[in-house]
Amino acid sequence: MKRNQAPLPTTATSANDWGSRSQIHTLVLILATALGIYVCYRLALPFLPALTWALALAVLFAPFQRWLEAKLKRASLAAAVAVVVVAVIVAVPATFVGQRLILESARGAEIIRTKVESGEWRRAIEAQPRVAPLADWIEKQIDLPGTVKTVATWLTTAAGAIVKGSVVQMIGFCLTFYLLFYFLRDRRTALQSLRSLSPLSKAEMDRLFGRVEDTVYATVYGTLAVSAVQGLLGGLMFWWLGLPAPLLWGVVMALLAVVPVLGAFIVWIPAALFLGLEGSWGKALILTVWGGIIVGGIDNLLRPILVGNRLKLHTILAFLSVVGGLMVFGASGLILGPVALTITTVLLECWRHRTETTEASAIDSQTELPPD
Repeated sequence: MKRNQAPLPTTATSANDWGSRSQIHTLVLILATALGIYVCYRLALPFLPALTWALALAVLFAPFQRWLEAKLKRASLAAAVAVVVVAVIVAVPATFVGQRLILESARGAEIIRTKVESGEWRRAIEAQPRVAPLADWIEKQIDLPGTVKTVATWLTTAAGAIVKGSVVQMIGFCLTFYLLFYFLRDRRTALQSLRSLSPLSKAEMDRLFGRVEDTVYATVYGTLAVSAVQGLLGGLMFWWLGLPAPLLWGVVMALLAVVPVLGAFIVWIPAALFLGLEGSWGKALILTVWGGIIVGGIDNLLRPILVGNRLKLHTILAFLSVVGGLMVFGASGLILGPVALTITTVLLECWRHRTETTEASAIDSQTELPPD
């Protein structure tokens, strides 16, 4: 009679053992991959702004690139023409506005400092008996001349820093369009590579790409474009009313309009009060009506036209993604923040869908009746 022998461990059993060679190899591969991704992130970090804006421009101008490619029959030539067109559209206005903004920043800061140091602001308030106590309250709360002097000095220093950093900015600007050329020309290959590396299904990847594209469109057209129009309209009214530094305040209004909850009213309301205190009640009324109806209403008019239902984010989430993105990534966070939140949301939806499918399959298998 044969002695009972213990069964030898099978390959499947050893493969499931965390101390096995296979599991150790898998763990090493995971660690090496995570380390490689981190190193690549650190390598790309200095170029993150250029990469972000190049990707955003590639998404926006992909239809134009496809149209050129159909006409020219050559992907490289079509990408080069598209980059030149985009550079002209972006570079010419940016150069003009940047130069004028530097000049107006220093000039506007000097005008405000002169008005405060000469006491003109106090005389304007004291001329209005009802608001005269406001001057005493302001002086008790803050050192207005010192604060304005500090802000004016900071604006002048910042303008000088922009001039000194123009070489670095030009390098980043050129790098953006250099990357844009390859993003446009090789977009199909890049998307296919992402699909092959992703664990998501084709339908899930299509959904992810579509949501990211919608987010970029909504951010640029619904946020940047609308904010630029609001800043332009506000700056034009400042110029027409003879207020100092209209371009500077127009840019400030545009920047404030980018952030949800905030808006251009933070600039034009104090300006209207200043005009009223000077006795220019007609100009103050014009600025108030223009800011409240035209500048404030342009958001409700243009955003549904340019965005529609593309940005599927709640107002609070949109605020957190924009402000958080700006705080973490700087100017490029205006794109990266909403895009990161959108990708995370889609991935969570994929997990929920897979969990619901698994649970439904388990319920169906349990409810099946056994055969007679």
